[in-house]
Amino acid sequence: MRAILGKHELDELLSERERLNADIQRVLASQTDAWGIKVSNVEIKDVDINETMIRAIARQAEAERERRAKIIHAEGELQALEKLLQAARMLSQAPQAMQLRYLQTLTTIAGDKSSTIVFPVQVDIVSAVLERLGKG
Repeated sequence: MRAILGKHELDELLSERERLNADIQRVLASQTDAWGIKVSNVEIKDVDINETMIRAIARQAEAERERRAKIIHAEGELQALEKLLQAARMLSQAPQAMQLRYLQTLTTIAGDKSSTIVFPVQVDIVSAVLERLGKG
């Protein structure tokens, strides 16, 4: 029995018990037929695993959880990048939208009274305003 169970992985022992039971029953039947004993039922109830195997299985399970977590994180990053790319494309189609977004961000920041806001203005706008003030 130990030889049959040793050929399979632990997850197979758990998921395919019926097939393993049948395999063990066939082996036992072939061994006991000469004595006139008929094996009618075999059931795997408990399998003892040594401590090193338990630690190895735990390490494997932890590595699998870490792998899945990294994949989920990478998929989230990919979705975020796709949304940012979509937003950038939309903003590039309407230059005014970028200015409106800029002003919206300034409005959000202005709600906090404890911070100083530096308001960058394009040089050509400043020179046009100064030119008009100089003429007026």
